[in-house]
Amino acid sequence: MIAELQCLVIDCPAPAELAEFYRAVLGGEVDRPDSRWSLGEAWSTLHTPAGLVLCFQGVPDHRPPTWPSPERPQQSHLDFAVPNLDEAEEQVLAQGATLLDAGEGKRSWRVYADLAGHPFCLVRH
Repeated sequence: MIAELQCLVIDCPAPAELAEFYRAVLGGEVDRPDSRWSLGEAWSTLHTPAGLVLCFQGVPDHRPPTWPSPERPQQSHLDFAVPNLDEAEEQVLAQGATLLDAGEGKRSWRVYADLAGHPFCLVRH
């Protein structure tokens, strides 16, 4: 092993707002003091119950991906396992997510955009 994943950093225009969005989706604690980084207007964190840390970095000229168009590709996305797609969809939409692709038929996943336009998937497990 060469390294251990410390966190996943996501660019966005409003770090604290996006951290709260993902806290509503995953649970956890926003902006918990941590010696690995400084918190502030341009940086917010989410320590999830599973141990993953998501960091949100402020980018003033952030341009969200245009999924599925390759004009501004998604570059990366998050997949979240859920027991019930319909219930999870209702909850993420209530937090401000946007449905991008509901899928056809009995597909086990759906695509959404977070508050900053980053695609993420809810996947039935």
